[in-house]
Amino acid sequence: MTVAQAVVEYLSKQYTVDSVGGLDYRERLIPGTFGIFGHGNVAGVGQALKQYQQLDPTIMPYYQGRNEQAQAHQAVGYARHTRRRQTFAISTSIGPGSSNLLTGAALATTNRLPVLLLPSDTFATRAADPVLQQLEQPYAYDITVNDAFRPLSKFFDRVSRPEQLFSAFHHGLRVLTDPAETGAVTISLPQDVQAEAFDVPGEFLAEREWRIRRPDADDVDIRRAAEAIRTAKRPLIIAGGGVLYAYANDELAKFVELTGIPVGNTQAGVGVLPWDHKFSLGAIGSTGTTAANAIAAEADLIIGIGTRYEDFTTASRTAFQNPDVKFININVAAIDAYKHGTSLPIVADARKVLVKLNQALGGYRVGADLEQRIAAEKKRWDATVDEAFDTRFTPLPAQNEIIGATSRAMDAQDVVICAAGSLPGDLHKMWRVRDPFGYHVEYAYSCMGYEIPGGLGVKRAVLAEAARGGEQRDVVVMVGDGSYLMMHTELVTAVAERIKLIVVLIQNHGYASIGSLSEMLGSQRFGTQYRALNEEQHSFDEGETLPVDLALNAESLGVKVIRIEPGEKVIAELEQAIRDAKAAPERGGPILIHVESDPLLDAPSSESWWDVPVSEVSDLDSTRQAFQTYTDHKNRQRKLLG
Repeated sequence: MTVAQAVVEYLSKQYTVDSVGGLDYRERLIPGTFGIFGHGNVAGVGQALKQYQQLDPTIMPYYQGRNEQAQAHQAVGYARHTRRRQTFAISTSIGPGSSNLLTGAALATTNRLPVLLLPSDTFATRAADPVLQQLEQPYAYDITVNDAFRPLSKFFDRVSRPEQLFSAFHHGLRVLTDPAETGAVTISLPQDVQAEAFDVPGEFLAEREWRIRRPDADDVDIRRAAEAIRTAKRPLIIAGGGVLYAYANDELAKFVELTGIPVGNTQAGVGVLPWDHKFSLGAIGSTGTTAANAIAAEADLIIGIGTRYEDFTTASRTAFQNPDVKFININVAAIDAYKHGTSLPIVADARKVLVKLNQALGGYRVGADLEQRIAAEKKRWDATVDEAFDTRFTPLPAQNEIIGATSRAMDAQDVVICAAGSLPGDLHKMWRVRDPFGYHVEYAYSCMGYEIPGGLGVKRAVLAEAARGGEQRDVVVMVGDGSYLMMHTELVTAVAERIKLIVVLIQNHGYASIGSLSEMLGSQRFGTQYRALNEEQHSFDEGETLPVDLALNAESLGVKVIRIEPGEKVIAELEQAIRDAKAAPERGGPILIHVESDPLLDAPSSESWWDVPVSEVSDLDSTRQAFQTYTDHKNRQRKLLG
């Protein structure tokens, strides 16, 4: 068989197995392959997929996309919702087809989410040299475009000979299914090698199971952690995505109810507890709640569980002001467990650690004063969000109102999707999550354009889940006009497959998030508005608003569109539009709801900070004033060694 045929059949025989809480799981690791075909893969992987489709369409289902980067985003969304047990393979042609995947690779690796990338490459034999779309470097003729994947991938290999296929895929899938190492796995396939025939050992094509490794904690680490917790006066948990990937929600709930230790969550950790849980402080850090940040400022012990401690989480290392603060870091990945110089790293599965800590901490509970403070801070923040949701601005609403309306119209089990702009921060602090699977905001890479393809990937996982008798969920993508313009083409994919993806498109005629940040940093919202060019000033800041109709754009792609007109009834009409979209047939195709907002109406303050440097010298008064504010915050930064 050809190398490409061997790859396709091999991937169809790979299974993920897992055991969590007494439940066993076995499912295909690669349920399908995305591909956009060019001369680099049409006769290789393309031919193999067609051959197996005719033999049996279930062997390796093929999915069509409109952009290679967007296909990677779909795979990441799918992997996130399946808790890293499944992902897709993606085949591209050479040159631009493969380099279009680079952003997707970086996003997957940064988020610790698996995706299998199969970019085609130039001739291994160099029989035709140089070929169309080949990159030539005079100092190293063996370099190709695909070498750019090396720093972006958790595993990279190039199959220059058919016999290399066995070790390349064996080690690639080892990394793909490793919770501590997972990310983008890139296996480069030269176009001539794909079509080359060779004898394939039967054992390579046999079914193989990949068990998710969930390492236990050493007893000495548990004992040391328990001792540190027992002596703490004001401990705080920071829960990240690792809690969700370890299916540790129930054990976390037991832990906080046993000890009274409150929980602040990262972007990836939203959903570890329901928003109204007694000990849930909600989001923490630069986009956090005032409740979580107030408790964090005084905490003497931080228990990080499954978090990578992004700068938004630590408020650029200003969140923790107690001079004696210490860290216990629980993470399956050593790189995260050792962060901030902690002397108490626990490299283990979050659920298994919590089970042992629950056993070790019997009789321990925080003081009544901390519990009272938690209740008071939660009450203060909940009132702040209620006011933000219920205050009405006309004719254009604030983004706060739109978030509130969307939340009210969705069911508890539905999933909200977002990635970039001001929306992620506002959702992080205000979204009232009620289900562990109800929130997916890609914020490790915060990639503009992720929203629609990522949401489509989540919806694919939801449909597969429902087909197995699981939860029925609607997927609602919230996206600003800037991100929409970056990558909306996968709406065509949803139209082609009649997938009901609900998109709430917020039109604010520019980059609202960076506009606000620019103003804070003294740059006066420069270059952040969608305006016609003023040729005299060569400025895009004061011209006429662009006559762009994104609702009409979506309609032209075959999407059903609901327009919400500005006025006093915007929020009521938006809520009803979302309910109507939810009631639409499941296989009726995507629905986009277009609503305008006022980008100058901000969300409630997190009473926190994010470190973005300000020019130290400037002719602008606004920049000089911003630098003074920056210096004041900078003086509060800490090394966080503890």
